[in-house]
Amino acid sequence: MEIKNLRLNYKKSAIDFNALEDNPIQYFMNWFADALAVNKDEANACVLSTISVLNTPSSRVVLLKGVNENGFTFFTNYTSSKAEDIDHNNNVALNFYWPELERQVRINGVAKKISAKESDAYFKSRPRESQMGAWVSDQSKAIKLCYNFLDSLNKLESKFKGKEIERPLHWGGYCVVPASIEFWQGRPSRLHDRLVYDLNEKIWNKKRLAP
Repeated sequence: MEIKNLRLNYKKSAIDFNALEDNPIQYFMNWFADALAVNKDEANACVLSTISVLNTPSSRVVLLKGVNENGFTFFTNYTSSKAEDIDHNNNVALNFYWPELERQVRINGVAKKISAKESDAYFKSRPRESQMGAWVSDQSKAIKLCYNFLDSLNKLESKFKGKEIERPLHWGGYCVVPASIEFWQGRPSRLHDRLVYDLNEKIWNKKRLAP
């Protein structure tokens, strides 16, 4: 089949514009609960887009690890390329896509480091293997094609044997503080439902966009 002939007529749901939440975070949580019900393993996967010092865009999938009134939290290596981008320009975008529900959520905002205490708390909740992975990986840096991570892991296992693994200072969380959040629901004939919340002086304003 040719790519140009790939198409889907969306018809699973609709946005009820007469029954909206005043706060988009709550509306997101409603949709996220629906996504968890159909795909609990990857509902928290989203695309993070950043801008480099050369003003080139870059996107990658990250995992959402927290949502509250402040925003959306993910964790990474603070020396990674995404972190370098954020240091240069902390305006970022998140994109969630749940094909099982024919839904998409687009978030624009600024990324800010969370507190060391919050990063410590999450790091302690991770499996021990993941904790060691944060120490071993020099994320985004070039390594030899034949690099053997097992050697580094074995050294770490010896170093931390019988001990609690502390969070490396180069690893922690960011919170994306939203300025706008768009909810997209696929609809028949490409007449999709689009609902946008824009933040204006701490007040969320709602509007509908044409598909």
